[in-house]
Amino acid sequence: MRLAVNIDHVATVREARKAREPEPIAAAVLAELAGAEGITVHLRGDRRHIRERDLELLRQVVSTKLNVEMAATEEMSAIAARIRPDQVTLVPERPQELTTEGGLDVVLHADVIRRRIAEMRAAGIKVSIFIDPDPEQVLASRDAGADAIEINTGAYADAVAHERAPHLQRIQEAAGRGADHHLEVLAGHGLNYVNVQPIVAIGPIVELNIGHSIVARSVLVGFERAVREMIALLR
Repeated sequence: MRLAVNIDHVATVREARKAREPEPIAAAVLAELAGAEGITVHLRGDRRHIRERDLELLRQVVSTKLNVEMAATEEMSAIAARIRPDQVTLVPERPQELTTEGGLDVVLHADVIRRRIAEMRAAGIKVSIFIDPDPEQVLASRDAGADAIEINTGAYADAVAHERAPHLQRIQEAAGRGADHHLEVLAGHGLNYVNVQPIVAIGPIVELNIGHSIVARSVLVGFERAVREMIALLR
């Protein structure tokens, strides 16, 4: 299973002081050296962590896969078309949220999402959609023209250990449905060194996006070691 490292919170530390360090670009290089097969960043409308400058430099530096999470807006579509990441992941976004709180409702916003996907496809960019583990959202993602889905593991991650089984079952069913519809299946949100392995065991999932737990661990053990330890769990 592939690991894509989300480096948003390296930029969060930088922006806390409006300083020049820590440098997200350096974190991306270290993650790749440690074996990560992708780098993920979320360019938010309020630019609370990642900036366009970061995207421009990452596009030049990342040698694996650059995945940019973004809202399905005209502004973000134009930025992606200019930067040309390998993949964009369409996500919901609310100004007040601390982090993404749920999957994108593809059923409700089908027309807009279909339009954004067409724009990305025209620019040669692969498109994934971050969705909750819901069969209707999987089908709507396929109908909208997505190449991949990223299943939201947040509810699973937030549940106490003895209550995780039904959440895990929903993730497994959504992953299987996605694979049946010829979508590449990714997953992420809230995963850490303790709860990740049951997700790893779900066959159709080929990649995990993990950020906060890796950045948090890196404060204590170093960035390369934190990435290598997560990769070991995935394999």
